[in-house]
Amino acid sequence: MLIADDLDKLLEILPDFVKIPLDKHPHKKFLIEIIMDLGRRPEARFPEGPQYLSSIHISWYDLDFCIKKIPNFSGDNRSGIECTLHRISSIKNRKGNVIGLTCRVGRAIFGTTSIIRDLLYYGKSILLLGKPGVGKTTAIREITRVLADEMEKRVVIIDTSNEIAGDGDIPHPAIGRARRMQVTAPELQHQVMIEAVENHMPEVIVIDEIGTELEALAARTIAERGVQLVGTVHGNYLESLIKNPTLSDVIGGIQYVTLGDDEAKRRGSQKSILERKAIPAFQIAIEIHQRDTWVIHENVDHVVDKILKGSIFSLQRRKINKDGSVVISCENITSKEFNLPNVNSIANNLKFNKFLSSGILDSTESSSLRTLAKLDYHLGERVNVSDSKNYSGSNKLEKISTNINFITLYVYGANIQQVEATIKIMQVSVILTRNIERADNILALRSCIKNNSKIRQIAKSKKIVIYTIQNNTINNIITAIRQILNAYKISKVNWNKFRFKKTFVEIKALVETRLAIEKVVFAHKQSVELLPQKSNIRKLQHELINIYNLKYCTFGESNSQRLRIYPI
Repeated sequence: MLIADDLDKLLEILPDFVKIPLDKHPHKKFLIEIIMDLGRRPEARFPEGPQYLSSIHISWYDLDFCIKKIPNFSGDNRSGIECTLHRISSIKNRKGNVIGLTCRVGRAIFGTTSIIRDLLYYGKSILLLGKPGVGKTTAIREITRVLADEMEKRVVIIDTSNEIAGDGDIPHPAIGRARRMQVTAPELQHQVMIEAVENHMPEVIVIDEIGTELEALAARTIAERGVQLVGTVHGNYLESLIKNPTLSDVIGGIQYVTLGDDEAKRRGSQKSILERKAIPAFQIAIEIHQRDTWVIHENVDHVVDKILKGSIFSLQRRKINKDGSVVISCENITSKEFNLPNVNSIANNLKFNKFLSSGILDSTESSSLRTLAKLDYHLGERVNVSDSKNYSGSNKLEKISTNINFITLYVYGANIQQVEATIKIMQVSVILTRNIERADNILALRSCIKNNSKIRQIAKSKKIVIYTIQNNTINNIITAIRQILNAYKISKVNWNKFRFKKTFVEIKALVETRLAIEKVVFAHKQSVELLPQKSNIRKLQHELINIYNLKYCTFGESNSQRLRIYPI
């Protein structure tokens, strides 16, 4: 990556006792910002932490020395250095006098967009989220250059604080051919956004730091006029943006909806739920948690819908290596911010711990329910349900065999939040679906399912097994989930026991059996025949099939006998 920072121009405005230590500092090229507060020692901030630059305290004269070398501060107390990307922000006292300066180093880093270059060709609006200082402005500046120079699009930047294209009337070369519209006052940013669309025929509008409701509304207006948007907002996760009443409109906004009795029963939810209000202004959301690791949501509307329902949604995690290569991994995540009760309160109110001690779900069973695709549960954080654990093995067969599919469950009539919370507490490889045709099993309240012939007909035609519960108690839900798992699962403990001290031929036969059960019998509800094996190997296959509670038969001549496994 090529980096241009013009750091010498920023050092020229500083007093000598601040400039000289910085100029000789071994990590000068990693400098983030310089802090100068009245009556305190000057401080430099680096990625590894802050460092004092001198034992001399900042005086009125030192602050005045810096202020005289820069343009006047704008309405948002920001200034800059002409033809650079550096930003100087002021802290004022009650009388309006400057008592502190924050000198942020602005860098043009060419090559940062390689991690999302493919997304730029889609022509969709892109929203970047991240905490302050994580690199959103640097990324949006490089995105602007790629769109304007390499893709030859008409790009207009709404540069409220002159952070993207630098201070002065001539924009910084880092933005390429893109045009820049400056904003006289921060509160007028939304007006300039609309003016840019009406007067200058842009194909792309670039907005840094969407922060008010009027700006969010202007972004939606621009999107509805067919103009591509690229913008940034403060926030660590997409969920935090949904909860922000000021900015939630950029991703469609949320509203309370009251469902009818039948619909609430079908969904297994309460009658009052949260739903997305409109089409999002941005189709792609990118969370920047670290400079080299970005999280991508390619379909914001679908992701927001699933977050509001408390369902599992997919995302991409992209990491750029030092050699420039990009690693993309896909993960399944669930959010507990919306429509999901607190798991600790469930454990207390429903006395889940009492069930553990009373034998309904003892520690041995709890351990056996922790399948290879184990849920990694952390209260108050996202839940990652992707199986990213690497298993050591002497051959590829062992690694392939650890990839177990989730059991997809459709819930009808039962309390879906209580079912999902119970699944998380049990830590089992079960995911819920809203589409009955994609379900492996149905969990229904007995009083509801007996009056719904349509669902029973669908289940019969799709060969989906229906499990019923008498009422919505955690005891009944646990029992039903255990019955479902008994037909599907083989725990990691049991699998390791099977592999222990087995020959390569035996392991190969067991892997064949396991994949046949999971990929054919369970996935397609079809019987499957295994390859002919000797009697001692067939005996091992018998034991493995019995764990899945499946039926089988042996057929063929004595020297080529093989097994046939039947679906439930």
